[in-house]
Amino acid sequence: MTSERNTDIEIRLLIEAIYLKYSYDFRNYSGASIKRRILHALRQFSCLTVSALQERVLHDPGMFMQLLQYLTIPVSEMFRDPGHFLALRQEVVPLLRTWPSIKVWIAGCSTGEEVYSMAILLREEGLLERTIIYATDINPHSLDRAKQGIYSVQNMKEYEENYRLAGGRRDFSEYYTAAYGNAIMDSSLRENVTFADHSLATDSVFSETQLVSCRNVLIYFNKDLQDRALGLFHESLCHRGFLVLGSKESVDFSAYSDRFEPLVKPERIFRKS
Repeated sequence: MTSERNTDIEIRLLIEAIYLKYSYDFRNYSGASIKRRILHALRQFSCLTVSALQERVLHDPGMFMQLLQYLTIPVSEMFRDPGHFLALRQEVVPLLRTWPSIKVWIAGCSTGEEVYSMAILLREEGLLERTIIYATDINPHSLDRAKQGIYSVQNMKEYEENYRLAGGRRDFSEYYTAAYGNAIMDSSLRENVTFADHSLATDSVFSETQLVSCRNVLIYFNKDLQDRALGLFHESLCHRGFLVLGSKESVDFSAYSDRFEPLVKPERIFRKS
């Protein structure tokens, strides 16, 4: 029991040290989630204690960047939860057409799979050319991968099935070139995409948007940080703009529950009240 308490104290000290040294704020992330990730990193880095890991992180920025890959979990897939993208296509796109220009913010874009999914959907609906997509994340390695748009060709079969179930209208292979075991996404898909470092824990709103997509990110935050993020999204969205969340996320029971109304609740698509 004492050992576990010591570990919890060390984790709090590590998180505070990361904030003071590198300005990455994990202090309001879910305690259980962040503990699980740090303990996993301990084993990978052959550290006996969290304090030993903290010493290495404080004195070696490269070590911190390695740890960041464990703290941010860069995992995604194209057209994840196809029903969500089908609902966007059927219920949100017709309303987006009413704006002469469109700005979309994909918060926590990870390695970019959702960015390309959104770009493909908007292209097929004739909206991509008048849309600016802001793709943000706190992990610079993930952002680099997103900018490159290079993924394992082995994943494309699953992505193609997701795309079909999401109402895709073309041959999915038209959107990438296969080479040396990789799938390289068509560069035209990111012509209107701005990739940027942005933290929902510490940064502010940077643009008015018509749609904010933040999927499977809030589940890693505690309630205070969830409310902060929802506040940023509410501030960013224009009148009657759209907020889309992950399958296990909602605005219910948040400080902003009365400021969004469900549009397609099963797919976690909301509209600013």
